[in-house]
Amino acid sequence: MFTRFAAGALAAASISTLAVAAEAGTKRPVRWVSGGAVWTTKASAFAKFFNDGEITDRALQAGINNSGWTADEIQEGMTKSYDVDLVGVSRFLYSADGVKFLDDQTRSYFPYWQKKKTAVVALRSAIILDAADGEISSAGIMRQLPVDFRLNDNGVSDGAQNVCKEGLDEPQSTSLLSWYVFLPACVQANQILPAEPAPAAAPVRGLW
Repeated sequence: MFTRFAAGALAAASISTLAVAAEAGTKRPVRWVSGGAVWTTKASAFAKFFNDGEITDRALQAGINNSGWTADEIQEGMTKSYDVDLVGVSRFLYSADGVKFLDDQTRSYFPYWQKKKTAVVALRSAIILDAADGEISSAGIMRQLPVDFRLNDNGVSDGAQNVCKEGLDEPQSTSLLSWYVFLPACVQANQILPAEPAPAAAPVRGLW
């Protein structure tokens, strides 16, 4: 049976399989790679933006400007929490459909050093660790990333993400911060919840 303990153990095992020194809470959750240039937005800059809306990082400002949303919309969307079931989330992310989802969701955003090789494992571990308290958010998933992630736009990847929301036009349908906004809602919608127990049968009355 897939239990909360098993889900947590699998998340820990996922982190340990990364072929780099890793621990939840990387200080550099987004490294914007374009051609040969790299700009880094640190976790502290995101935290300040999430907490009070202040933007102190030029790369983050550029990311917001290119997201298709206002800064207020990104701040609100990335700090919004969604109720989830840890077991249900884990069941989905370890299923064949879940692995396909994770691979699709790391089209251009993946671990800085290992790139797509460890993308599924790294993103899955971050989502499961954030879900441990029964809630997930974009900001929470970002805080749990076990390694530095890059948004890659240098030939191999085009810098576009597959945003899990229909009906959007570019750049809202492809930008990294727009992708982050909709990721937790998509995970919530796809979690595989345990089946509810059948209602107890009514007692049979005797003839007297």
